[in-house]
Amino acid sequence: MKIPYFPGCSLKSDAAHFEQSAIEFSKTLGVELVELPNWNCCGTVHSLTTDDIMHHLACVRNMVHAQELGKQLGTNKLITLCAMCYNTLAQVNELAKKKPDDLKTANEFIDDLPDYEGKVEVLHLLTFLNNYVSFEKIAKVVKGRLNGLKLAPYYGCLLVRPEHVKVDDRERPVLLSKLLGMVGAKCVEFPYAVECCGSYHTVNLKEAVIEKTYTIVNNARENGADAIVLSCPLCEFNLDKRQKDVKAVYPTFEPMPVFYFTELLALASGKKVNVNAHYVSPENVLRKYGL
Repeated sequence: MKIPYFPGCSLKSDAAHFEQSAIEFSKTLGVELVELPNWNCCGTVHSLTTDDIMHHLACVRNMVHAQELGKQLGTNKLITLCAMCYNTLAQVNELAKKKPDDLKTANEFIDDLPDYEGKVEVLHLLTFLNNYVSFEKIAKVVKGRLNGLKLAPYYGCLLVRPEHVKVDDRERPVLLSKLLGMVGAKCVEFPYAVECCGSYHTVNLKEAVIEKTYTIVNNARENGADAIVLSCPLCEFNLDKRQKDVKAVYPTFEPMPVFYFTELLALASGKKVNVNAHYVSPENVLRKYGL
């Protein structure tokens, strides 16, 4: 099965291990993620003002590429990995479907591509695995196991908000726990699972993000986790790389590894984790569980 796939900017730089692990794991399921030709930045959440059509054009262009590739592959689906890219693409896609006049304006402006017909279904990989593969099938296909690795699933903001594009319950999401539990992890109750990581305040208000990271990581540890698992490169930056700044402010702080969920799925499938891609090395935790 071949499915169009939108990588986004971060997965071609700091989050390359996110992309690679997703591609490798998908292959074990017989799914090939086919990268969109000529994709461009999703525009991030700054483009989501509903009446600002000009800032929706980046997303609409990507939808056209997904539409045309999908016609070749025989599908209307588009898979994303980054929570921010998913949220942005999904919201603009919904607006395009609900506001035909705005979509007409966008199509008229994008005169170097075919018109977007509004029929693409934007899916986060979690949703695709749950709805179109099934976690039960994954448990049967994946022969390896995570040996009881204790994880704190972290969703942040953009997988569960707003209501019309959420992938799970916005207060008590369970998809990560169910999926990773199917391949042998033990996911702990984690009250900060949908707490904002601080987002772009990491640029202009680093002190606030340091406090966020300190609170979230400590809470994960207090609830029994050895690592945090997530699906957003910005959350990963704030919760992993900002731990060095937390340590500078709180000398007794104990760092904790942060994984992308696809890394753990690939690990359970017999692949290796690129430990050098992590600020807080996961080597000790992986060794503790025989991984």
